[in-house]
Amino acid sequence: MNLKSVTGPVSDAPDETRRQILEVAGGVFAEVGFRHATIREICRRAGANIAAVNYHFGDKETLYAEVLRHSQQKAFAKYPPLLGVAADAPPEDKLRAFIQSFLFRIFDGSSTAWFGKMMSREMVEPTEAMDLLVKERLQPMADLLCGILAEILGCPPDAEKVRLCCFSVVSQCVFYHHCRTMISRLFPEQRLDASAVEQLAGHIARFSLAAMKHLPDPETPISRPVSSGRQRH
Repeated sequence: MNLKSVTGPVSDAPDETRRQILEVAGGVFAEVGFRHATIREICRRAGANIAAVNYHFGDKETLYAEVLRHSQQKAFAKYPPLLGVAADAPPEDKLRAFIQSFLFRIFDGSSTAWFGKMMSREMVEPTEAMDLLVKERLQPMADLLCGILAEILGCPPDAEKVRLCCFSVVSQCVFYHHCRTMISRLFPEQRLDASAVEQLAGHIARFSLAAMKHLPDPETPISRPVSSGRQRH
């Protein structure tokens, strides 16, 4: 897979055909995934000649990597990781902003939602584009969250406790995306869109902060519950 073309910034003034292919391909990849998407279908929707993909991107793999990168740039430009919260703000405020930004990207109904859908597919069926995305965007995001949690927990960012808490926070966020269909059936009154972000972000932040406040070290053994029944003699 040739990813050379996506290691640099996307052109500030892309050719209209190239831009149209990128936009349309994002919808197709998000809808059916990389393996089932076809260049023919992408070009049909874009109103472009099939040769245009080869001219602008080289092959389907490079087009996919470019679309993934393009969509994540749009998503993070619209919803920055801390939503404008100052760098010297309390870590609790930064945690809530991080969670709220995460949820906005999940629930956004515009084309920026492609990033979340494509990432969900990458978790199940990873492509070579994942390595590039991890290096450019996901690792810095993980480092940011670990830094926030380390400040709250009062331990180094590379501590196991911090890493496990990072997993827990992110898991709560992605739950609403991965289990969206089931949640809507079990709890039809629960809103799962951008209008619910503030409420959900507040809950996840409060829940996580309360848990971290009383969280023991990972090495601490878990005590067994005391039986309420009488012991037999």
